[in-house]
Amino acid sequence: MLIEKPLVLLLLIVLTILSGFGDAQGFFHASNIWQNGKISWMEVGKSAAGFSFGIVVYWIVLRYMAQVGVVSPEVQTIIWFVVTLIGVAFVSGQFFKWQLVDQIVAFSLLIGIGWLLIRTSQPG
Repeated sequence: MLIEKPLVLLLLIVLTILSGFGDAQGFFHASNIWQNGKISWMEVGKSAAGFSFGIVVYWIVLRYMAQVGVVSPEVQTIIWFVVTLIGVAFVSGQFFKWQLVDQIVAFSLLIGIGWLLIRTSQPG
C-alpha cells in the first residue's frame, strides 16, 4: 500500500531531520574523541551511536525518496549534507551564536532543499 504523497513528503522531512541529527551527533562527538592526546572511548561510543542511528534512518528515508521519485544520488546527498551540517551547528550550540543573516541563510537552504525534494519528485 502506497502512502499518500503529502504524508510521504512529511515523513521524508521528519526522517531526514532525524537522520541528520543522528549524523550530527556522530560528527560532534567524533570531534571530541582525542582529548589531551588520549582517546576518549565514551566519545567514540557516542559518535558511533550517532552515526549508526543516522545511517539506519537514512536507509529508511531512501525508500520514501524512491517512492516519490527522488532517485538522484546528487539530490539525495545534497539533502543529507545540508540537514547534517545545520544539525551539527544545532548540536554544538553554535547555530544560536551565528548572526541573524547566517541563520536566515541556513533556513533558506532548508527551504530550498524542500523545494528540490518536491520539484525532483514530479514526473517530467
